[in-house]
Amino acid sequence: MEGTQMKKEEDNRKAKTDGEVVHLRRKIGLLPAVSFIIGTVVGSGIFIAPKGVLMNSGSVGMSLVVWALCGVLSLFGALCYAELGTSFTKSGGHYTYLLETLGPLPAFLRLWVEFLFIRPAVASYVCLAFGRYVVEPFFAPCVAPTALIKLVGILGVTFVVAINCWSVSLASRTQVTLTFIKMFALVLIIIPGVIALAKGKTENFQNGFEVESLTLDKLPLAFYNGLYAYGGWFYLNFITEEVTNPNRNIPLAIIFSMVTVTVFYVLVNVAYYTVMTPAELLLSDAVAVTFANRALQGLSSLIPVLVALSCLGALNGGFFAVPRMLFVGAREGHWPPIFSMIHIRRHTPLPAVLLLYPLVVVMMINGEIYQLINFASFSRWFFIALATLGMLIHRYRFPLHPRPFKVPLAIAVTFTVVCFFIVGLSLYSDPWNTGQSCALTLTGVPVYYVTIYRFRLPHKWRRVFDYISKQLQILLEVAQQEVQTY
Repeated sequence: MEGTQMKKEEDNRKAKTDGEVVHLRRKIGLLPAVSFIIGTVVGSGIFIAPKGVLMNSGSVGMSLVVWALCGVLSLFGALCYAELGTSFTKSGGHYTYLLETLGPLPAFLRLWVEFLFIRPAVASYVCLAFGRYVVEPFFAPCVAPTALIKLVGILGVTFVVAINCWSVSLASRTQVTLTFIKMFALVLIIIPGVIALAKGKTENFQNGFEVESLTLDKLPLAFYNGLYAYGGWFYLNFITEEVTNPNRNIPLAIIFSMVTVTVFYVLVNVAYYTVMTPAELLLSDAVAVTFANRALQGLSSLIPVLVALSCLGALNGGFFAVPRMLFVGAREGHWPPIFSMIHIRRHTPLPAVLLLYPLVVVMMINGEIYQLINFASFSRWFFIALATLGMLIHRYRFPLHPRPFKVPLAIAVTFTVVCFFIVGLSLYSDPWNTGQSCALTLTGVPVYYVTIYRFRLPHKWRRVFDYISKQLQILLEVAQQEVQTY
């Protein structure tokens, strides 16, 4: 009887046209993939993080070194993820690679921290930057009301969530458009800086390396701020199942994107220091606006708009990618089943997108921008280091596993060691925020053993969860994926 029912379901599925079958489709080509990475990396970080990098590196010269090294380190990590993305064809990024190389517990903990605080903290940071660049020009030179900044940030994240719930194609086209806008914004900053430098305005670079102001305990925080601005190079791996010809397009998109971003970031910081003194940069909460008021007086009102759109692009990329990790985790049985469902007509992972939204809003209301960076970075970089360590272990254990793209061993080892070093040193530099992050990560261990490893919750609780899941499925009009896409 059961076999007959399964056969009938299979026949019904075959009878459906491709447009009717519920599954995520491969619609991301090379240009959208490049736009996706650049558009997610170039967000609020380059317009806000320079203050954090300078504050913790202690000098102009050292801050430029940190920006360049963060770019190289991010490129090394991106190359490692290019190998992982072509070796394992599932979406899900960090989660999938930890599951395949180190097992279910590290993979579950990555899901746990992503949903609990990494994604809400990262999105809140970008939303606050968006709100600040929209609101502050109307209040200059006075300080903008914090409540209004947060309200505008909430409106921004609501807009992005709506787009990602509505259509994969619309979210992808939005990302391409916003990427071109934000690259134009960077060019608009670089050109006057280069012109001023060519005219001999170099006084801010004299005595650029004041070594006495550099302290070892603050250096990891400088790297955290820089790496935060480069964050996003791994997001394409979250949507592997939606990339056309992934063995070719993933490595190409990653390499081209990260080299481009590194060059642009260093040039933007050179432009900042050409026009502004280090003291002025440290006093500014919106570095690009201060720069525009100095160097682009005729276009100064345009810069905040471009930066705000840049923040929207980073937010859109994050909300496009991260729900796919929760989607894959739920598909593997490591997350509530409702997260593995797709809208029956729009073919978007609607529950995973929607259920992240309230956490972002709550953290944005309670958060402060630099605390959010340090708070999220510990777990984020710890699990990235674990993923690349898992890649090295997998290489050793399964040397014959197909690897269409293979990163040089020296690059993989260097990246892994540096990540673990930065993570370890950050516990010394900022023990409160990183300690909180570490403690919240470990709370996932008992949750895993109670709910995943061996289900120990009372039967009544299971019935309640099943009922809620069923009602959400009906309300959101979602169903399980009907086609295997990996």
